[in-house]
Amino acid sequence: MKFDYKAVAVIVVVVGVVVAGAFTWGVRQGRQSASETMAPTQGGAPSQAAGQMPPGHPGGTGNMPGLRQQAMDAAGRAAEPMDVMRMATANFTHFRVGNRNVKGMVADGDLVWVGTSGGVIQYNLGKDDYKLFDVSSGSLISNGVFHVSKLDNKIVVGTYGGGMSIYTPEKNEWKNYNIPDGLADQFVYDMSKADNGDYWIATWSGVNLVKGGRLDDEKAWETFTVKSTNGGLPNDWVYGVEKGHNGDMWFATEGGLALYRNGTWTNWNHEKGLGAPYEVVQKDLEFSNDPASMSQHHARQKAEQGLQDVKVGFNPNYIVSLAVDREGVVWCGTWGGGLSRFDGSKWQTYTVKDGLPGNHVFMLKLDEQDGKLWIGTNKGLARFNADGKGFKVMTKTDGLFADNVFSMARAKDGSLWVGSFGGIARLTNVNL
Repeated sequence: MKFDYKAVAVIVVVVGVVVAGAFTWGVRQGRQSASETMAPTQGGAPSQAAGQMPPGHPGGTGNMPGLRQQAMDAAGRAAEPMDVMRMATANFTHFRVGNRNVKGMVADGDLVWVGTSGGVIQYNLGKDDYKLFDVSSGSLISNGVFHVSKLDNKIVVGTYGGGMSIYTPEKNEWKNYNIPDGLADQFVYDMSKADNGDYWIATWSGVNLVKGGRLDDEKAWETFTVKSTNGGLPNDWVYGVEKGHNGDMWFATEGGLALYRNGTWTNWNHEKGLGAPYEVVQKDLEFSNDPASMSQHHARQKAEQGLQDVKVGFNPNYIVSLAVDREGVVWCGTWGGGLSRFDGSKWQTYTVKDGLPGNHVFMLKLDEQDGKLWIGTNKGLARFNADGKGFKVMTKTDGLFADNVFSMARAKDGSLWVGSFGGIARLTNVNL
């Protein structure tokens, strides 16, 4: 069943590539207040198919049209009209990407790399210009992008169905890695480098270890699965990998949290403290998308927890985002079960009842400047208050492009780039 599910997802991605056509990149700037409204004008928008993702992943609806302006694509050809809407205040700028998710983002000097379900955008802050890397440009194997990061001076892109693509700026060259190269699966969700130089890659069919980061050495690749670890890895669908202290590696899976330490695997799930109970969050689950209604795999995961009668988006074992802070504390964003904190022995979970804007936590990002945690949810962006009690929250009213927050980066100029469905908000003077 797992194979069929992913096969359908691959078809969706491929169809999206064919239908989407040229990429659009639009700008909307604010000058008064983000809560002001203005009548939109009609603008060209790519097909909805380009924004579709595999079943069970956070999506969104709606598109925000603006004024039309001619743009050029990465090859210098006339692209589809890009949309510009000038609204309100000096503290935000909106970049529209059409009916696409913005799932991954990383800042690298003057460049901000934006991963969407229609390819990867390289935005140049100094030149106020962009380039698009996608299947048609010969850069990627799949346009559906989930992960973007910087690793050893290179840009790493994890895709839906196209494996992992790595860009070397010095050579202006892309190289793709897939199953024949040692990758466990063509769906890649995260990548991290251990203290000893090893690479760890999160996929839909387990975890890859690449010893010494030697990607081109087939003997350096190893795959860990539920079977090969005797259940130490609790689920083969792995959505995140983060480096901890003293060589620890942490993994977010659909079956809970896993730790690899000195060759030994350990895991924790809802029964051991991960995620809030359904009774605590059931009245606050406004995001109702239930992966179990789309896949027998997801349905089985819920049934194993006795949640087969819960027909809304709730699975406390399903970790969609992961972060390890400077103190070694592990943070887990769950699918409807809120935000869980694990210090190695004790769990604590925060939900809407504690001030979190939403119980679906799509993104966790540690700020490069102060090390504090940014929390992206289905209802806005949040940070803990200074005293650790309650949260400061930013929503669309405050300048976000949309309330679903999937990705974030802090650029060289200090601005925050926040990715949602349909676009990005570039925020300055953020007091959060």
